[in-house]
Amino acid sequence: MDAQHVKQCFAALRASIPEPRTELHYASAFQLLVAVVLSAQSTDRVVNLCTASLFAAAPDARSMAALGEEGIKQHIRRLGLFNAKARHVHALAEQLLARHHGEVPAERKALEALPGVGRKTANVVLNTQFGQPTIAVDTHIFRVSNRIGIAPGKTPLAVEQALLKNVPAEYLQDAHHLLILHGRYTCTARRPHCGRCALFHCCAWPDKVLWAQQG
Repeated sequence: MDAQHVKQCFAALRASIPEPRTELHYASAFQLLVAVVLSAQSTDRVVNLCTASLFAAAPDARSMAALGEEGIKQHIRRLGLFNAKARHVHALAEQLLARHHGEVPAERKALEALPGVGRKTANVVLNTQFGQPTIAVDTHIFRVSNRIGIAPGKTPLAVEQALLKNVPAEYLQDAHHLLILHGRYTCTARRPHCGRCALFHCCAWPDKVLWAQQG
């Protein structure tokens, strides 16, 4: 897809999603980091249900470390992989205290050194909390980028690199949330809503006409 078509796509996305933002609930950089770690293979809705009580009990790194792994488990049992997630959250809280005075660092290398934090989680925090133009390629962004033709790639990293290259500068900061929300509610995996898609005119997916006819 050429640069003009990509720009048209993002202009349409911004018009259809005027306030692109995460659907995770949080009140600090630490809470955002924990929520993103907990969101792996879980929906934002269920994460928010769990973090409501978790953050009430442990709103910062010091109180989370004091709560302990078993205490964290009591709040997140409805999440998939809750044992591993509790272990990671407790360990990252302790590491933040030991290395960063309890504060979340704004550097990729330092974030990725934390337990349970990989490139995707680091990108979310850098973009959402610190305003950096990063893009965390989850299943939604991977699907949308390949399906529409904005940034095709065979791996999440390849798609991320293509997006950073292809997305116009004025949309780069919001691209992460624009693509996620579009994939979550319109360009869905099984039954995409092509008939009401704001990107129908610039989408390169050959099956869009068929899905538009199905409503």
